[in-house]
Order: sequence, then C-alpha cells, then structure tokens
Amino acid sequence: MKPKPPYILSIIIAILATIASAGGLLLNGVYRDNAFVTTTWLGNDAITLFLAVPILIASLVYSARGSLKAQLVWMGVLDYMLYNYAFYLFGAAFNLFFLIYAALLGLSIIALTFGLVNLDVNRISQQFRERTPVKWIGGYFLFVAFGLSAVYLMQSINFIFTEQLPAIVTISEHPTSIVFALDLTLLVPWFVIGALWLMKRQPWGYVIAGILSVKGPLYTLILAINTILVMEAGLASAAELPLWITLTTLGLIASGLLYGNMHK
Repeated sequence: MKPKPPYILSIIIAILATIASAGGLLLNGVYRDNAFVTTTWLGNDAITLFLAVPILIASLVYSARGSLKAQLVWMGVLDYMLYNYAFYLFGAAFNLFFLIYAALLGLSIIALTFGLVNLDVNRISQQFRERTPVKWIGGYFLFVAFGLSAVYLMQSINFIFTEQLPAIVTISEHPTSIVFALDLTLLVPWFVIGALWLMKRQPWGYVIAGILSVKGPLYTLILAINTILVMEAGLASAAELPLWITLTTLGLIASGLLYGNMHK
C-alpha cells in the first residue's frame, strides 16, 4: 500500500474522533437531543474512545510494518468511523462538534477510498488458508443482512397501510429513521455482496469480509451498551439486549474464524 495519504488522514481521524468522543463524555450539555438519544450517544462515544481509536492506531503501526492483516483491520475501523459519524452528522441535534462530525465523515470516506484503491487485494486473498470457513462466515453475514432488512421493511410497509411510525422514530423524536436509512444503504448491501463474493472465494470477498468483521462487532457492542444505558436510565426496556449480545458474540466468532485463518 502507498502509505502517505491514507496514513496521514487516519491520524487526523484518530485525533478528531478522540476530541469528539472525549468531549461528548466529559462536557455537559454537548448533546441537545432528547434523553433517549443523548444517552445512546454516550455508548457510541465510549466505544469509539476506548476501542475504535486504539484499534485504529495499533492497525496503523502494524500496517507500517507490513502486516496485511493489520491493513484489513485498519480499513474496518475506517468504515466504522464513516458509519458512526454519519449517525452523528445527520442524527444529532446541532452542537459544538458539528464541524468535527462533518470532517470525520468526509475524511473517513476519503481515507477508506484511498486505502482500498491501494490495497494489494490479490495478495491479501492469498493469505487465507484453504480451510477458511467462508460459507459459515458468509452465511452469518447473509443472516444479519436479511434479518435487518426484514425488520426495516416490515415497519416501513406497515406505515404505508397504518401510518404507525416505527418505534425508533417515535422514541428518538427524529423526523425519519436515521438507523433505517444508513443500514439499508451503508450496511445491508455490503453484507450481501461481501457474503456472496466470500463464499465464491473472490479476492474482494475476503477484503469486504475483513472490513465487516471489524465494523460489525464494534457496532453491535455499542448497541448492547446503549441498551443497558437506556434501561438504567428508565427510558426503555432491556428486551433487545440478548439480541445485541448474541450478534456481538457471533460477530466476534466470525471475525476470529476469518482473521485466524489469515497468515500475515
């Protein structure tokens, strides 16, 4: 990989994400959303500050030393940053970090694009052992993609006939569902494409799977933590907690199976 542009951009992303997440956790009054949404931002901030940023920095260090595995992890964290700060930019009430959110989304898109363009995809795909359980991993991706799609489609179609808003729209008091919008455009299609290409052992299938195996568990962990936070605040029940814990566990298993079968 030609290092300079994506490395420099990633360092800036790490710095800005640290500022935004630490500020969200430590500064009172940053978030101007309702109690439910404000509480969930705290879970996002915690995972970004204590997991995503350190993983990003570590992957940069090991990528500079020539690790192809670290390059995939790096791309996965950049995709996490892109997805995460799209939520902040479009879903958070205007606050003092708005420009940072915009910068993080834009820089993540550029850094991820530059990074993917410069990946040696064929060499990376050759690092995976023949025994890599691509069908099991791909099957999990398809399970997640179709599960999310079913939930979103049912609630959206139900609104057409009953005008009953999805629960997330009601409880967040947003005019639309940011979750539905971002998942149906930035998540579900890539789970399907990545799964199908991975099961056919196409080079880009391994790359997309490597990215999703980092981004996925990070975000389901956020959802698990946020469920606990809103439950403790008396703002929602813990009904979804077993689902997010299960998906986080399965995501980590899929990640372990994929990266554990990669040589370098």
